[in-house]
Amino acid sequence: MSVASRRTLDDPGVFEEFLTLVGEGDEYGAVEVVDELLDGGVPPQRIMIDLIGGTQARVGELWAANRWSVAREHAATAISERALAAVAARTNVRPSRGRVTIACVDGEWHALPTRILAEMLRLDGWRVDFLGANVPGPHLVTHLHQTGPDVVALSCMIATRLPRAHAAITACRAAGVPVIAGGPGFGPGGRYAQRLGADAWAAGAEEAVYRLARNWPPHGQDPQLPAYLADEEYTYVVRNRPELIGTAMRQLTGAYPAMRDYNQRQLDATAEDMAHIVDFLAAALYVSETAVFTDFVAWTGSVLQARGVPPVALRVGLGTVQSQLRDFPAATAMLTAGVRLING
Repeated sequence: MSVASRRTLDDPGVFEEFLTLVGEGDEYGAVEVVDELLDGGVPPQRIMIDLIGGTQARVGELWAANRWSVAREHAATAISERALAAVAARTNVRPSRGRVTIACVDGEWHALPTRILAEMLRLDGWRVDFLGANVPGPHLVTHLHQTGPDVVALSCMIATRLPRAHAAITACRAAGVPVIAGGPGFGPGGRYAQRLGADAWAAGAEEAVYRLARNWPPHGQDPQLPAYLADEEYTYVVRNRPELIGTAMRQLTGAYPAMRDYNQRQLDATAEDMAHIVDFLAAALYVSETAVFTDFVAWTGSVLQARGVPPVALRVGLGTVQSQLRDFPAATAMLTAGVRLING
């Protein structure tokens, strides 16, 4: 390839082409693009973060806007993973730093961001154990005892996983291994990460690489941090989750007449939405942060609107859960805040 024809990330057409390729499931075309960029001298870090990571964010936006189906989103993610693997295959670096374990918390299936972090850390000289998605806490701890890493990088993309993230962080620190947390599930600026006991938080792969290389290990945690955050309201919601969802579905059928004409697929989707309402409410109660719940309500409202579901459906759905929790002031206040958000 001549110098004049070298491809760079300065050309916005590269991003559009790559998005088209992953959207069409064209693995070979996507790999060709990253190979051409590498041949043209583009740093692999920029390909992973800007092209692959940026495209994946765009894929999520297209799904939320109801322009891409779940199946297409999943297929595109698989192609992005293959392109990432192609970059990794051409950028081997011998370890010169310590050993890091990278994992998604139990129940967390969004593994591509952590895979990008794994490859970024390999390029920076770390020996990486990438455990992938949905790693149960006991399995993570067993791995730590078997391998003795210097640090665990733990990802939580969705706030409903915060209680499990807390359990994993606590177990890692009990094993003597510090934790750097990442992912939007830990809240804006990682506000819940320290509360759950993490030693540090990073906004993305680049920041994690920087912190681990230059500011690690961090200063010790505040010994006054609570060891357990859940209270009786959280415990009640979790223990009674099936009943809360089932009762809400029965009440919703009567309170929202349009639901009587739903087919089975629509009923299943509604039940899933009600489960998310209960799960995000539980997560908000766990960390005592209303924003965990209201941020979810705002996002769900936009997703449902893109799918032709009127705001009144979500408002009624929130009301069916609220009516069951009248004796729980924190939960009631959070649900009221969610309803007001929809009304506004």
